[in-house]
Amino acid sequence: MKLNVRAFAVAVAIWWGAMVFLITWWLIVSEGIGVDPNPIARLYPGYRVSPLGSLIGLAWGLIDGLVMGAALAWLYNRFANRFAVRA
Repeated sequence: MKLNVRAFAVAVAIWWGAMVFLITWWLIVSEGIGVDPNPIARLYPGYRVSPLGSLIGLAWGLIDGLVMGAALAWLYNRFANRFAVRA
């Protein structure tokens, strides 16, 4: 079975972008604006724990998820063909 690279990439992009957005809002609600977001801020330039930062994180998450989803689906298809059991 092969994965549809575009569909998988879009699904991962939506999931990853939404997670960054929701984690940011969880931090805002639970700890307040200005919390130190070191791991995420190191990956995504312009990101901060703020309402605007949640949108910046969403945009970066969509881009990051799209690239990583496409790479994962491509790798899966490559190895699934190579290691397929022939009956």
